[in-house]
This record gives sequence, structure tokens and C-alpha cells, in this order.
Amino acid sequence: MVIKMAESARVAVDAALSELAEGEKKWAATSLSDRRALLDRVRELTGRHAQQWVDAACAIKGLAASSPLVGEEWISGPYVMAAGLGALSKTLEVLARGESPLDGATFGVAGDRVTVDVLPAGPFDALLLNGFSAQVWLQRGVSSAAAKTNAGLAQLDPSRTHGVGAVLGAGNITSIAPLDVLYELIAHNRVVALKLNPITDPMLPVFAAILAPLIELGTVRLLTGGAEVGGYLVDHDLVDHVHMTGSARTHDAIVWGTGPEADERRLAGTPKLTKPVTSELGGVSPTIVLPGEWSAADIAFQAEHVATQRLHNGGYNCVAAQALIISADWAQKDQFLAAVRTALAAAPTRPPYYPGSDDRVARACGTYPEAERLGRDGERVLVTGLAPSPAEPLLTEEYFAPVLGVVELPGTGPEFARAAARTANDAFVGTLGVNIIAKPDTIDRLGASFDELIEDLRYGTVAINAWTGVGYLTPTASWGAFPGHTIDDVQSGIGVVHNAWLIDRVERTVVRGPFRPAPRSLLHGEFAISPKPPWFVGNKTAASTGRLLAGFGAEPGWLRLPQIFASALRG
Repeated sequence: MVIKMAESARVAVDAALSELAEGEKKWAATSLSDRRALLDRVRELTGRHAQQWVDAACAIKGLAASSPLVGEEWISGPYVMAAGLGALSKTLEVLARGESPLDGATFGVAGDRVTVDVLPAGPFDALLLNGFSAQVWLQRGVSSAAAKTNAGLAQLDPSRTHGVGAVLGAGNITSIAPLDVLYELIAHNRVVALKLNPITDPMLPVFAAILAPLIELGTVRLLTGGAEVGGYLVDHDLVDHVHMTGSARTHDAIVWGTGPEADERRLAGTPKLTKPVTSELGGVSPTIVLPGEWSAADIAFQAEHVATQRLHNGGYNCVAAQALIISADWAQKDQFLAAVRTALAAAPTRPPYYPGSDDRVARACGTYPEAERLGRDGERVLVTGLAPSPAEPLLTEEYFAPVLGVVELPGTGPEFARAAARTANDAFVGTLGVNIIAKPDTIDRLGASFDELIEDLRYGTVAINAWTGVGYLTPTASWGAFPGHTIDDVQSGIGVVHNAWLIDRVERTVVRGPFRPAPRSLLHGEFAISPKPPWFVGNKTAASTGRLLAGFGAEPGWLRLPQIFASALRG
């Protein structure tokens, strides 16, 4: 099918790319110090327009201004954007001095890989995310010395630019598109044409205001339009590279085309799009629950944790948990699943804003007629008794809707951990993120078997007692699929983003969090003072905490911390 494109849209794309070709020359002549000043200005504007950003996002998603769920928009919008800008700015400052962003980093070893501690990255992180940590694992064979030498990526030679990058923005989390623009511009030293997803077109005035310094220099252009505009953009002779966030289906349509033509191209090995493509494409993310002896409070908290992993942003997240892997022999299995049902049903109701959500829910219920309908209007779906097999539809189709499945495997110790890793790797489609929930004494008892579980999981982010979304919120962490995918079998995508220390040859990020919130964490020997996280769907003060965090992200300071702590503790 041929989709006609309005001449005005064609002219707009042509003009934007011509202007970027000129802007590339200005970017090449811009020093690292001046680039840092531009990022600092964008960060300031992010803070100034943060309320406008959140208002636009809430209008898209149908959230009332009084809803605690507005906190999701503060945290996954202006907060993470401002934090990312701050981290990139520091990296450029270090590079301008002729030093490596990893000169002060702490290196470690995990199996046969070198690791880099990326969270906490300073005293503010240590306080605001107390008890949380993250490591970037380098690919096999990369030494700490090589990592230090190559950190900085394309900014090691800033005058050598790499053409024009086209970014096809996401339609769910509003910070994805501008953060992807920053990664193209800084990590790859390419000027950027961003085409917004039509869902997020209302964000255009906000992004234009925030990115104004980069737009004025000629290094960024913003475009809107449907698939026809995106197709024309990525095929344009002036575009050298394409980055997209979306589904594998959309990726394949762009790269191979559609219908019989796409099949012929695949057989011949001749893609429709011949320029390099990177991508972040989601998938079916598992949450592995390791059996242990949990208190009633542990069960209730972790059930809400699972509900958050599924229902944050309405379930329209590329890394939303879609299936639990639990032990069939766990004595508390039924108690935990009952708590998960309660948490799914009790989470705040919200409109199904993402196109096609109701159809995908209906399709899941058609595939699984025994599915339980939860929530005020039965909009949430729980499916138990899934087979640990790639033939199981719920493990191979990303529903991008509030649908959660349960897979039960035998065993309770190392044998369960090994089987869980095998199932997550072999039965699930995608490699973006996997969550593990385990009581600290269970981790201690497993010992080397737990370390092997982490090593065996082929995912771009592995989160232990934390949601993988924490990896997204950490600017110094990498975000993307496990390496090794190709355009022929793209799975969760190719390449990484965020990665504010500009580390080369990243394999994965491993995030860790406390099993219990404070003060229970302290009472049970976990040295963590973090209360219930503000991204939890049941957090009552998420909106106020998120707003305060966004202000801190734009302008960090010690005097801002007491208000943040006071709000967070009431959550």
C-alpha cells in the first residue's frame, strides 16, 4: 500500500535536513566547553518548562491534575531529562580537561567481565536513592584500561562529526525522544532530526522551548506527521543513521518493508533501508521470584512492586513486566499470588490512552478465556498456568497493555534459579529487561548460584529487588537490549542509549535495590533508608515527590533535600 504524503510535509522535511547539514558544520566547530554550556542551558530550560511538560503529558494520558499518578510524568519526564543533561554536562567537562569520564570510577569483576559502578554517582544519589546501586558490565575482553581510554565515544574527537541522524520518537514515555536526541548528538556526534510519534505531538511546543539552544544552533530539528513522514525521513539521502523506539513490527516495516515485498527482501538479504539502524524495541519482560520465607509485610510490598512493574504508565512501557516466573513448590506461592491479585485490582484506575490497548486486552482474553479480569472495570488481566515454552503466546507477544501472566516451575533452590534463567532466556521474546525479587538471606544461601543466575540472563538490564525502570532513570547506566541482535532478528533492538559516561562496548546494566522499604529495611539488617519508591503505583505522594525531584534534577542543591525526603516519607 502506498501512503501519499502532503507536499507541505515533504518540503518541511527537506528544509529541516538541509538546515541540519549546515548545522553540522557549526556543531563540528563547537568546543567541548561550549557544548557543555549548551547542555546546561537546556537543563535550565527543562526546569523552567517542567510544569508545561507535565501538563501536556497528563493531557495526552487523560490524568487528572489531582491524581498521584501525575508523579509518573514528573519522574519519567522532566526529572530524568534534567538528570541526564547534568550527567552529560559533567562528562563533557571532564573530556574538555583531557581526562576520562571513568578516571574516578570504581571497577569490579563479575565472572569474566569487568564492571563499572555507575550508581550512586555522587553524594546526592547516595541520599536520594539510598540502598540502590547499579553497575555497567562491559563486554567480554574489555579491560578497565581500555574502558577508560575509550570512554567519551565520539566526543573524543568532537570536530569529526558523523552526519545527520533521524530519531523516530516513542509514543509512551515522554522523555524517551529528547533523551535519544541527546545520545545521537553527544555519543555519536550527529546532528538530529526528531520526528515525534503522533501520540506525543502535543509535546512539540514543550520540546521546542527546552531544546531551543540546540535548535538555534542548527543541530536539532523537530518534525511531526504520520508513517509517511517517518518513511520519507529515514529514506532521505541526507540522513546517515536512523534510531527508533517502538515495536519490532514497526522496525521491520521500516527496514524490510511490508507484505510479500518484505518476504522477498528477507530471502534475498536486501533490506529496504540500507543505512545503519539502532533501536530500542521492548519485548516480553519477566519477573523472577525466588522462593523464601517472607513476612506478610514483605508479601504485600513485593506484590505492589509487581503491580508497579506491570501497571506503571498504564502498562504501556517497553520494559513492563508481562509474566512472573515463580516456584510451584514455594510454600507461600498462593499467598503471594493472592496479594498480587489484590495489588493489581487496587491500583488507581486510569484511561487506556495508548491506541489499541482495549483490542490487545480483548485479544489476550480471547487467547486465554480462563483469564481473570481485575480492576474497577475489569481492565487488568491475570493469566495463570502458563507453559514455560516459546509456544506460549503470552511469552512471545508484547501486549503493551495491563496483561500479566504467571509461569510456575518446579524446585526451590539452585535448580529453580537455573530453570528460571533458562525459561527467561529461551521462552520469552526480547532481551530488554528482567527483574528478580529475592529476600537477602535467599541470595546469601544461593551464593555462587545467584551470581550464575545474573550472569546467565541475557538481558540489557537486570534488576534485583528493583524494577528495571530504575535503570532507565539512572543517566549513567546504559539502556538497551542485550548485545548481539541484528536487523534479521532484532528482538529488543540494537545499541544502547543514556550511558552518560559514554562507555564503549557495554553488555548490560545490573541494578540492585532494597528488599524492604525503610524503616523495615533497617529493622531487618538492610542498610537502606529509602521509603516506598515514588514510582510505585500506590504511592500517595508521588505527584509532590516527583515535582520536587524534577526541580532538584534541574538545579541540584542541599537545601532541596529536606522537602523531597518529607514528601517521600509520606508516600
